[in-house]
Amino acid sequence: MEWLRFDRDGIAAGEFWRLLSGHLTHLGWSHFALNSAGLILVWYLVGAAYSPLAWLLIAAVAIATIDVCFWFLNPELTWYVGLSGLLHGLLVAGILVRLRDLNAETVILAALIVAKLAWEQFNGPLPGSETTSGGPVIVDAHLYGAAGGVLGGLLTRIRVQPRASL
Repeated sequence: MEWLRFDRDGIAAGEFWRLLSGHLTHLGWSHFALNSAGLILVWYLVGAAYSPLAWLLIAAVAIATIDVCFWFLNPELTWYVGLSGLLHGLLVAGILVRLRDLNAETVILAALIVAKLAWEQFNGPLPGSETTSGGPVIVDAHLYGAAGGVLGGLLTRIRVQPRASL
């Protein structure tokens, strides 16, 4: 885990793989199981919202957003592992597409994710989440991931028009 985690000193020393691998590394099996269950749930809820290529773009933007925000907004954060920030980004991006239909399920899901993010920003991790995951929960990863999901989702809507011949 130590060789792969997001590690501020390692990244500053040129170990740039940590910007990706930190999101794929976990505190232990319980943390891995929780993130895997979260990925299955996100896929079930919003997996059909985008093409595989669009999901890849959204994931890349969410990870980059989390990394940049950690670096500049959380200088006290020395290390991080886990997929939960990215999961929040994927979920929010999927909700954005589904909001066009304005069905009750999507509105409730959007309200729940906004309420969860707000709770975490004002009160810290959800009760029991640190015990269940086996270590500290970095709630800012969830917020930054959600912001990256919004940005990534918006980027998938940009259509590049071919230039007209002169």
